[in-house]
Amino acid sequence: MKFAVIVFPGSNCDRDVVTVTRGLLDQPTRLVWHTEDDLDGCDVAVIPGGFSYGDYLRCGAIARFSPVMQAVRRHAERGGLVIGICNGFQVLTEAGLLPGALMRNRALQFVCDRVALKVERTDLPWVHSYQPDEVITLPIAHGEGCYYAEEATLAELEENRQIVFRYCRPDGTIDAVGNPNGSLHNIAGLCNRHGNVLGMMPHPERASDPSLGGSDGRRLFEGLVASALAVV
Repeated sequence: MKFAVIVFPGSNCDRDVVTVTRGLLDQPTRLVWHTEDDLDGCDVAVIPGGFSYGDYLRCGAIARFSPVMQAVRRHAERGGLVIGICNGFQVLTEAGLLPGALMRNRALQFVCDRVALKVERTDLPWVHSYQPDEVITLPIAHGEGCYYAEEATLAELEENRQIVFRYCRPDGTIDAVGNPNGSLHNIAGLCNRHGNVLGMMPHPERASDPSLGGSDGRRLFEGLVASALAVV
């Protein structure tokens, strides 16, 4: 499986992703600068975390106009896999590839922590390696991670089962106590209707090596690779 990791001025988690995809999983991976407009040959486009364009104006607001995002859009429309992590999630919402928006955290403070997430579905390539309703632990690091959408959009997300991860307590209880940023419906990650575009605020790439304290995130990438092999 070939990965393309998008790099904007201000990206700071691009190398973390490469360490997982190329370093740990031995998958072909290339870094794609924001001025490029060709993703031909890649299977998965990754928009990593960081502060694209310094988060000027609004998180992800400038990145959406990069030439590379037109290539990402074409890739997604062809059914290619796209994942946006943290700032990448913000970019995907700004670009209209995912609904809703990411706003300032409930407490108006930057949050850096490890949080529990409930896996809401396991029938997508992203989550093949997890169990239904499994609770996993991933790191978060964001100031604008509060997911917001209008009630009609939230109802559609629920009806279409587009919510992939929810913030929860360690025992799996979904409530305000387990919600670190105030996201509506405790949404930590969601996909488009076709399931090929995923956005999530937690960082799976930062939980992919046991020596760093956890490997729950590695299973997301392993599930992608396993899905590709199953098709072959």
